Amino acid sequence: MSLNKAPKNYVFYRNQNWIYPRIERGEGIYLIGEDGKRYIDACSGSAVANIGHGNKEVAEFAKQHIERIAFTHLSRWTVDSIEKCAERIVNWCPEGLNHVYFVSGGSEATETAIKMARQYFVERDGHKTSKWKVISKWNSYHGATMGSLSMTGSIGRRKIYDPFLANFPKINQFYHYRNPWGAKTLEETSLLAAEELEKEILRHGPENIAAFISEPVVGSAAPGVHPDKIYFQRVREICDKYDVIFIMDEVMSGSGRTGKRMASEHFEAKPDILVVAKGLSSGYTPIGAAVCNDEIFNTIMVEGSGHFIHGHTYAGNPLSCGIADKVMEIIERENYIENCAIQGDYLVGRLEDLYNYPVVGDIRGKGLMIGIEFVKDQETKEPFQVSENVKGKITVNGLEEGLVVYPGGGSVDGVRGDHILLAPPINITKEEVDLLFDKLEKAIKKTTEEVLGQKVY
Repeated sequence: MSLNKAPKNYVFYRNQNWIYPRIERGEGIYLIGEDGKRYIDACSGSAVANIGHGNKEVAEFAKQHIERIAFTHLSRWTVDSIEKCAERIVNWCPEGLNHVYFVSGGSEATETAIKMARQYFVERDGHKTSKWKVISKWNSYHGATMGSLSMTGSIGRRKIYDPFLANFPKINQFYHYRNPWGAKTLEETSLLAAEELEKEILRHGPENIAAFISEPVVGSAAPGVHPDKIYFQRVREICDKYDVIFIMDEVMSGSGRTGKRMASEHFEAKPDILVVAKGLSSGYTPIGAAVCNDEIFNTIMVEGSGHFIHGHTYAGNPLSCGIADKVMEIIERENYIENCAIQGDYLVGRLEDLYNYPVVGDIRGKGLMIGIEFVKDQETKEPFQVSENVKGKITVNGLEEGLVVYPGGGSVDGVRGDHILLAPPINITKEEVDLLFDKLEKAIKKTTEEVLGQKVY
């Protein structure tokens, strides 16, 4: 498969240099092209299709809900499906997060969270607060809207829009494989990364810092990277010490993706606001949410103005909420989160064999949210040059094998660095994991031979 131009039609595709095979339908872990070719969706689109494609129960539920009620505006009405979905989300979140503000996706959710944090301080301090800055991290992605992009630490995504963006501070990620401190253990990396948060708060002045945002397991910017749980223990202590709202971005890692209901569970993390989207509805409808604690809700809605100055047309769409609730119900009933943990451990065990290929530098992750980083030299961790297009070669070679991975780059210095995310549906079977691995190994073998110019046996 070679890279050509995008199809000529009326669609504004994101990448004019990609071929866009036309998909006819989806079944389970598979996407099926119009030519009948079957592709294992090893990334669930972008960690979205958590229960796979073509679920008949979801389709029937959606039909019934559409016939009953499809749209109401949350500024005037409520519907049972909105309330049921909110209750289930709360039950999936860390203890103390009790109030769900619905939106349409991840970028809206993270932007909602920082508005929530800002309004909290405005209401609490009688409109005299100077707290507005949000500390985030390099090698992070929090969304594409201007607020969420201001928090994003992925240079390639920010560069041309930089004049529009807020000057939010950034600190180093808990990226152990490429940690800047020379730390030998994940725990040491995690502690040093947390110390950077305190230093950055003091550098800007605690009176100016409203929030800190982090993913528990990094998504597209450095797939699968995660800290030792001591990181989030220290983050909680630091945020409490300096009166800073802690926002956990679980847009990609939540909804069962890492083998827990929310990835925060792995780390016993206690955020003030948690944001979720993507797998929340398994892609059957656009939805996201920001979930806050009683302190934030009561300060704004009970003791304060009683009006959150923010909103979207499709916030709290009853159809989307109903579908998301149905997806979570299916995940609970079928024990898919337990399956995710089991199959994730099994897949990581199989992936260890890929270190035999000299282009494989690091394999990391939780559950079925796994990253593989590619290098030119395993010993020195030297990355490939962008011109070598390793992530593109892996993608194309995977497609030829009938495997879809989620490629990315820039994790080394904002420009160089090739990696893929593996995030298949969390109801994948052991036999399907074996098939996924076999196809992936063939794609990596072929890519290794292409980029190093040597036969691999």
